[in-house]
Amino acid sequence: SCEAAITSMIDAGLEIDKEKALSVLFKIYDKFGMEDPKVFQKFLERMLGDIDYKILASGIVAYRKVRSGFLEPYPHVIDTLLKLKELSKRLAIVTDAPKLKAWIRLCSMKLADFFEVVITFEDTHQFKPSSLPFQAAIRKLRLVPDECIMIGDWPERDIAGAKKLGIKTCFASYGNPKIRNAGSDYVIKDIREILDIVGKAY
Repeated sequence: SCEAAITSMIDAGLEIDKEKALSVLFKIYDKFGMEDPKVFQKFLERMLGDIDYKILASGIVAYRKVRSGFLEPYPHVIDTLLKLKELSKRLAIVTDAPKLKAWIRLCSMKLADFFEVVITFEDTHQFKPSSLPFQAAIRKLRLVPDECIMIGDWPERDIAGAKKLGIKTCFASYGNPKIRNAGSDYVIKDIREILDIVGKAY
C-alpha cells in the first residue's frame, strides 16, 4: 500500500527517488505509529515544506485501493480463533487504530464476532507501548495479567507494552519476519502454534 502511494505521488508530481521516499515514510511511521491518520501530510511537509493536495490525494487514493484489496486474515487465523472459542478462551484486541477503522477491518475480514473486547485509540488516547490500552483490555475482560497472553508482531509496541504489566507475550514472527529477537516469552511462525501454548499454560 505504501509503495503504491509513493508511486502515485511521484506520478502526480513529487520529485523524489522511490526508495528514498519509502525510507522517509517509514521513519515517520516509526516515530508516530502505523495508525497515524496524517502520515502522508507529515511526509509531504518533510519533503516539500508544505502540502500539495493533488499529490496528497493521489497518494491516499492509491494507498486505499491497494490496502482494501489485500485486507484478509493471515493463514489459519479463522480456524484457530474458532478452536480458541471452543476452548472457552476470552479474546480481546488492543490496537492503536481509531475505533471506526478497527471495526471496518474486523468486519471486512469477518472477524468481528470472535472478540468480546476491542480496545482502540479512543478508549485510552494512548498508543502502545503505553500500558493503559492493555490495562483497559484486562479490566473489561475482568482478568489479571498472569491469566493473559498477548500475541503481536511489533516488539517495540506490542511486546514492550504487555510486558510492563507482567502479561506473557508471544511474538507473531509471520507478521514481521525480519526480526530475530523480539524479547517475547514465546515465538510462533504460524497462528496455529498458539493452541499448544494456550493448552499448556492457560
